[in-house]
Amino acid sequence: MSFMNFNRNTPSLNGTNSEDVTASVNSQHPEIPENIFIDTNLTPAKTGLEREEKIDNNIDLLFRFLDRNLENQGYEDALINPDITNLNENIASIKNDLHRTIKKVNIFYDSFIREINFHIDSRSRSGMIDTVEELIMKKQIAEDHVQKIQDIEIDAKNGQGDSQGLILSYTRGFKNGLAAISHHNIIRKKL
Repeated sequence: MSFMNFNRNTPSLNGTNSEDVTASVNSQHPEIPENIFIDTNLTPAKTGLEREEKIDNNIDLLFRFLDRNLENQGYEDALINPDITNLNENIASIKNDLHRTIKKVNIFYDSFIREINFHIDSRSRSGMIDTVEELIMKKQIAEDHVQKIQDIEIDAKNGQGDSQGLILSYTRGFKNGLAAISHHNIIRKKL
């Protein structure tokens, strides 16, 4: 008889062995369904396992802003208020949002370049040549991004370039909304 079998078959103080106690406990309590305690339909947001995305205000933020298609927004705005003044105010609002986004990105790169300069100086004093070269390369990339941002800002002020896609898509949607109103109210009427 092994040691484990010896413990299992040893009667307890009240004369029952442990297997009998376990069986009696299981038979006394009803089976509880798993779905009461475990929600199997959890979305990633509920599990806490979702990947946190760090949002940097780098050039990607600016390009995500510029890549938006505002045609649906313009269409809906025209249906709500089909006045040209509304169109002009909303275009001004889009331009303000663009300038605010450019400022965010510029602030990000100003602080990023300042931080890189500190690391370059610090690592140079420590003799970390490879690290310094990598930091210099990162700084050059950041400076290239700053130049591209400045070009976009100048083009936006002059009413040309990448930023015009936003204005054109919004205006196209607004005009389509005006056309839909005209079509619905006037053209469909029988004379």
